[in-house]
Amino acid sequence: MEDQTITELERTYAPFIRRDVYSGGKIPFSEIALLAIALFTIVPIRLIIGMWLISVYYIVCRLCTWFWDLDRCFLVGWRREVVVRVGRFLCRVFMFVLGFYWINEYYAILHEIKDEKGGFHEELERPGVIVSNHVSYFDILYHMSDSFPSFVAKVSVSKLPAVGLISKCLGCIFVQRETRTSELLGVSGLVTERIEEARLNRHCPIVMIFPEGTTTNGDYLLPFKTGAFLGGAPVLPIIIKYPYQRFSPAWESISGVPHAFLVLCQWINYMDVIKLPVYYPSENEKRNPQIYANNVRKLIAHEGKLILSDSGLAEKRDYLAMLRSPWEADCIFPSTLIDNKEE
Repeated sequence: MEDQTITELERTYAPFIRRDVYSGGKIPFSEIALLAIALFTIVPIRLIIGMWLISVYYIVCRLCTWFWDLDRCFLVGWRREVVVRVGRFLCRVFMFVLGFYWINEYYAILHEIKDEKGGFHEELERPGVIVSNHVSYFDILYHMSDSFPSFVAKVSVSKLPAVGLISKCLGCIFVQRETRTSELLGVSGLVTERIEEARLNRHCPIVMIFPEGTTTNGDYLLPFKTGAFLGGAPVLPIIIKYPYQRFSPAWESISGVPHAFLVLCQWINYMDVIKLPVYYPSENEKRNPQIYANNVRKLIAHEGKLILSDSGLAEKRDYLAMLRSPWEADCIFPSTLIDNKEE
């Protein structure tokens, strides 16, 4: 009975379990030596260059938004062109500085042609939204360097120093989750409205959504929320994977400071990106966003060789709570199972 309980728990929390060199408890001396060398060599360099890149981009954004009210609408014309081109370039440079020296991009060719039962066919209609699995905050940097989309963010983000201005230049959709009035649409309403505008207006930044709602260890795909699919607009599915040998860039169950430190200390970070064709929903999928979301999820899982999981943010919070309480975790979920589970 106890073994069965442990197996069920292991399955429930599998998408959030780390399995790299640093997750086994005792860190090998060779890894400690590498961290020490990196701490006094590449880490200071990366920090200095990273801060410089952010400062440069902030100045560019400040100049391009001079006499422009970003609270009313997103950038257009030459302002948008400069912000996008400089932003994409600096984001790629930033990733290079962080050890992503090359990014392997693959364009998947789907041999199965679908019609009414699911939608791959030749159309010129622009997708209004990009949907992707979510593994790390580096996902955002990659998408900024590739297509420079707008993201969904809390209203509080727009008020942060530097980050607030940059997020406005991205055309981010700022939402207030706690309030709904005639002037403030709900989150779904705002997102659907912007997706439709992006689909019809090429000057409007395309929307980027992570339908899982949280990050995983990169081997699993959680259930999709329907926000990106409510309007029935075509979506562009993208899959991001992080092959690793020592430290996994996945940000699922490790706090921010240790994660950032270990990433900075890692000499090389790897990223694979699989770009799928635009997915055009069938009439049935347009009428039922949940079916639409499930079909896109199954496609991403199949093409990315990801494992479908029924777990979600609630299970992730439970798992994080267990990690914060080692005694409780060892009682119902032995750490040796968590840390040393075989692939």
